[in-house]
Amino acid sequence: MKSNILFLGILLSLLTISCTKDSADNSSITADEATVNAKIDLANDDVSDVVETQFNATMENNTAGKSSEAATIVYPIITRVPEFGTPITAGTLVTKTIDYGTAGVTLLNGNVLRGIIRISFTYEPSAVSHTINYTFDNFYHNAIKFDGNKTFTRTMTAGTNSHPIVVMNMDMTATFPDGRVVQRTGTRTREITAGYATPNVLMDNVYQVTGNWSTTFPNSAIQTSTITAPLIVKMSCMAVNKPLLVQGVITIVRNTHTATLDYGDGNCDTIATFTINGVSYTIIIGN
Repeated sequence: MKSNILFLGILLSLLTISCTKDSADNSSITADEATVNAKIDLANDDVSDVVETQFNATMENNTAGKSSEAATIVYPIITRVPEFGTPITAGTLVTKTIDYGTAGVTLLNGNVLRGIIRISFTYEPSAVSHTINYTFDNFYHNAIKFDGNKTFTRTMTAGTNSHPIVVMNMDMTATFPDGRVVQRTGTRTREITAGYATPNVLMDNVYQVTGNWSTTFPNSAIQTSTITAPLIVKMSCMAVNKPLLVQGVITIVRNTHTATLDYGDGNCDTIATFTINGVSYTIIIGN
């Protein structure tokens, strides 16, 4: 197997050549497109963290008999309807606005968020399953602008080790700094496999992600992606300022071409391996 190392800066510098080639023949899958997919994957995971954290804050505080959550006084600024300080009763529609401002906020994993994520759900403390609507308002993950609105479905498993499984329904558009517009639709299912028993400790959380989706690129080429080995997300990678996706394989198909994107062996690093036609490329992920 031949191995090449393609750093992100090199990939982007070759974009003009890649796009010219793809305009004539868009049947192949490029390493640059794998990098695009990886960046959207990172954004999806961070958005999932934000939505689930804000949903949990409302459910846990009110279920425990507390009248409100704590509103932040620094970015992100979080506002709520009903407003903070108002007790929430069953059946109430809750809307939360998470505002990262125009300058942006750097997460512990190094990614920068700016703009607004808005979520809404009906407060039903005894329900096993909840639907959470989300939408973006001038929202950027690093330098990529995301538009769209869809839902999360959060379901608690049965048994003594009950824990949440969250399905992210995706219908979003990603606009890259160079003007490329990429469309993604599909689902990602995320299940917490470690750390749920310690709700006040984020760093011990580990998630398993499965799912499939389609991605439409500017040249109208459409790829289908399926997670063929579950992706593993380790929140502890924040401590070393690394991307959270550390393991798992995504299989990408376009026409008769098949490629894989392998996130590695579980170590906190910035490396993933893209393989097509027996040739492997090491790509650098993250911001």
